[in-house]
Amino acid sequence: MRYIDYVDLKYRPKDDLICNFRVEPLGISLKEAAGGVAAESSIGTWTEVQTAKKYVKRLHATAFDIRGNNVKIAYPVELFEQNNMPNILSSVAGNVFGLRALKNLRLNDVIFPKKIVKSFKGPKYGIKGIRKVLKIKKRPLIGTIVKPKLGLKTKDHAKVAYDAWLGGCDIVKDDENLSNQRFNLFRNRVIKTLRMRDRAEKKTGERKVYLPNITAETNEMIRRAEFVEENNGRYAMVDVLTIGSSALQTIRDCNFDLVLHGHRAMHAAITKNHKHGISMRVFAKVFRIVGVDQLHIGTIVGKMSESKEEVLSNIEALKGRMHGLKQVMPVASGGLHAGLFPQLVKHMGNDFIAQFGGGIHGIGTRTGAMSVRQALEATMRNINLKEYAKSHGELKTALERWKR
Repeated sequence: MRYIDYVDLKYRPKDDLICNFRVEPLGISLKEAAGGVAAESSIGTWTEVQTAKKYVKRLHATAFDIRGNNVKIAYPVELFEQNNMPNILSSVAGNVFGLRALKNLRLNDVIFPKKIVKSFKGPKYGIKGIRKVLKIKKRPLIGTIVKPKLGLKTKDHAKVAYDAWLGGCDIVKDDENLSNQRFNLFRNRVIKTLRMRDRAEKKTGERKVYLPNITAETNEMIRRAEFVEENNGRYAMVDVLTIGSSALQTIRDCNFDLVLHGHRAMHAAITKNHKHGISMRVFAKVFRIVGVDQLHIGTIVGKMSESKEEVLSNIEALKGRMHGLKQVMPVASGGLHAGLFPQLVKHMGNDFIAQFGGGIHGIGTRTGAMSVRQALEATMRNINLKEYAKSHGELKTALERWKR
């Protein structure tokens, strides 16, 4: 079959996996390029081969919708092994990105059929389960990252967490590159920080959680998750892109009684170029299917580059209907401070985690945490932040520091 033979604008998908690509050809027509993507990501190649059998043809992918540079391609579900996300991604997002006949290729969305989705466990807790763990019914959750992200000794790391919880944070987490370094060994950190969590709960009367980063080689991640569970931890954090969908699935399939927090470190290397690569929306769906309970998705406001449309699309990927999967809790993180809380709620509603780093620690951990909690209170009561700050000094400090 020639590339052009993989194009059929009259084809109507039924139970197929459907990919939405942006295709920018180089030296060939758009129609031929669309067919080339369908061919090279299913049963075809650049030339006729003598080994092809007639029965193989029914498995070919079909480019069935071409509008401008946007191309929809349908893949028969039989092409993929169920319960094997690496296999699926290697097919639809594999060698095809390197084709010389394509100047750029962007995978903007994947619609997964029920047969594939149901072959994975999906989130264990999801939004409703997370709210039960934290005993918070309606409001957004407040989190912080221990800063500086690297370098603190274990005792000081635990003290930062304690101050954040006392100030009003629900969640404290490691950053993406804190692991088991000599200055802050993983097991010591878990024990000491969870000890501080227990003290903070007794003092505040609120449920608190700590998210230790268990990211490592897969067997080591399992050992670390077991250790967290044995020490009455409630969460584990994984860098979902750098460990890959396979390792994430292994952790999920172990069925620990731990909420899985997905950090998307490295995503922008793949998602930031709107003409080439893979959208964050695709990864959000992939990690939801495999089984994270919460995932970073951008902020709209703050320091990250994603547009409002992209962030809302990521949120829809985590919350939209997907063959019965639980909804994943979105995490907004990156350049946030108390003054941005009303905008966050306006765009994201109440079901999200507002994760602050410098926006808390920049004015002192406890003061910063209090400022964010006060901003949350004002926003939930529909009170202007500047007005609320007149009687809440910590919020006033934050607004003055970041000119809000």
